[in-house]
Amino acid sequence: MNRKSKLLIMKIVSLFSVIRGYNIPIIILAQYLSAIFILAPEKKPIDVILDINLFLIVFATAFTIASGYIINSFYDSKKDLINRPNKSILDRLVSQKTKLNVYFTLNFVVALLAFFISLRAFLYFSVYIFLIWFYSHKVKKFVIIGNLMATLMAILPFFALLLYYKNYYEVIICHAIFLFLLLLIREMIKDLENIKGDLANDYKTIPILYGEITSKKIITFLTLLTVIPVYLLIEKFEIGNMDLYFYSCLLFLLLFVLKLWKSDLKEHYLLLHNVLKFLIVAGVFSIILINPSLILNFWHKMAALF
Repeated sequence: MNRKSKLLIMKIVSLFSVIRGYNIPIIILAQYLSAIFILAPEKKPIDVILDINLFLIVFATAFTIASGYIINSFYDSKKDLINRPNKSILDRLVSQKTKLNVYFTLNFVVALLAFFISLRAFLYFSVYIFLIWFYSHKVKKFVIIGNLMATLMAILPFFALLLYYKNYYEVIICHAIFLFLLLLIREMIKDLENIKGDLANDYKTIPILYGEITSKKIITFLTLLTVIPVYLLIEKFEIGNMDLYFYSCLLFLLLFVLKLWKSDLKEHYLLLHNVLKFLIVAGVFSIILINPSLILNFWHKMAALF
C-alpha cells in the first residue's frame, strides 16, 4: 500500500471519528426498535421495516446527527485539544474546510430526503439542523441551558417518529422522560470530566461556576428522579420482560451515585460516563424484551423464505 492510499484511509478513519460513526448504527437501531415495539406495536415488523417513509426519516435523522457531530467538532476543536488530545489529533487529519464541506453536503441530503417525505418533515429537519448549529455555536457555553438543550437535541430523533406515527401514549412519555434524565445526567458528568478544557475556553458550566459538590448534588437528585418513570413503567404499563432492564438500571444507578461521590479525577468521571453510555445502549437492545415473539416470528418467516 503506497503512502497516498494510507493517507486516504487515515482521513476516512478521521472523518469516521469526527461523525462518531460508531454511534450512528445504534441510533438507527433504536429508532427501528422503538417503531416496532413501542410506537406501532399493532403493525407487523416487516411492514415497519419496509415502510419507505420511516426509512427516509431514520436516515435523515442519522445524517443530521452526523452533521451535528461535525459542526460540534468544528467549534470545539480548541477545547478537545485539552479534554481529548488523542481523539483531537486523529480528528485533525481532516481539514476544517473538508469538515464544513461534508457538513453542508449531509444537510443538503437531509433536506432532500425530508422533502420527499412531506413539507412538515422538511420544516422539522430544517429546524433540527438549525438548533444543532445554534447549540454548537452559541448555547453550549451557557450554564444549565447548554445541558438542557444538548439533551433535547439527543431525543429529538424520537420526536420525529412521534410526529410520523402520531402516538402520544403515556407509556411513550414515560420512556421519553427516563431517557431524557439519563442523557441529562450524562451531560452533567461530561461537564465534570471536561473541567480543564471548559475553563480554558470560557465555558460556563455548573462545576466551574458553582463547584463539583453542587454538580454532584444535582446529578444525585436527577438520578433519584429516574425512579419515578421506572416505577410507572414497571407498575402501570405493560412492558413485558423489559422490566428486567429497569430493575437492573436502578441497581446500576445506585452504584453510580456511590461512585460519583468518591470521584475526583477525570478518569473517574470517564468511567461514570461510560456506565451511562452502557445503560443507554443496553436500553436500546432491551426494547426487544417488550415482546420477543415479534422478532422470533419475524425471523422464522424470513428463514422459511430461504
